[in-house]
Amino acid sequence: MSTLRIATLNVWNKSGPWPARLEMIRSELSRLQPGILGLQEVLRFAPNGLDAFDGRTEHCQALQIAEGFGYEAVFVEACDYSGGLRFGNALLTRWPILESRSFPLPSLDSGESRALLYALVETPYGPLPTFVTHLNWKLHHGSVRLEQVRYIVERIFELSPVQGSLLPPLLMGDMNADPDSDEMRYLRGLKVLDGKSVYFTDAWLYAGDGSFGATFDRKNQFARRSHEPSRRIDYVFVRGPDKLLRGEPIRTELAFDRADASGSIWPSDHFGLVTDLFFEPRSP
Repeated sequence: MSTLRIATLNVWNKSGPWPARLEMIRSELSRLQPGILGLQEVLRFAPNGLDAFDGRTEHCQALQIAEGFGYEAVFVEACDYSGGLRFGNALLTRWPILESRSFPLPSLDSGESRALLYALVETPYGPLPTFVTHLNWKLHHGSVRLEQVRYIVERIFELSPVQGSLLPPLLMGDMNADPDSDEMRYLRGLKVLDGKSVYFTDAWLYAGDGSFGATFDRKNQFARRSHEPSRRIDYVFVRGPDKLLRGEPIRTELAFDRADASGSIWPSDHFGLVTDLFFEPRSP
């Protein structure tokens, strides 16, 4: 094995026909077999105020999705809906989670509550810093998302310095921003923000099939309900490849993008992404 398979999906909480959608998500997960899967819009019920996983699958969507696949799981809360119901991000991984943290994202009084999940995953190639997030959703919240992206980049560089011993970090999730937005251009090194610039490889642009790659697509009836344009708003980024060419995307495809036989039920209102990243050290 020379690559790691990474996937991401916004699961659309329990909207729509959740039992049927769950079956479809698990079927696609079985087909793809990713080593790491980032999830957004995950619901988790924490009775009696408990914050840790209690082992009861029915209390967490991430555990329902992961059941029987041998994944470790971690969940971070973005919003407390009261009564023990939490909304946030999750990570499933086939390898041990060495540490994890949660960071609330800047909201700029927008009325939304978002979070960044960080997990250090012990992969066959070494520790991999992995970040999962979900930015503000409203079309006019670009200024908020830009501040959220800047905050995320600061956390990534703090937890994974460029000259450190860790693998190139991953950032994945539902960014609610198309590739031409200031927030995504900043991540791709195309926008200077307060005199600073960074570069993260967009796995779709690097190793996709060259198509538009919409992950929020009006052909999906669940997405069409929002009366918004089709666009690519879900991403896998890697701060690489590094000088050993670790973290190079080899192939990136849409995932969780097939309707059932009737054509009326989809796994989510979003399509996901799956990408194979090369992590075997190589000489340039």
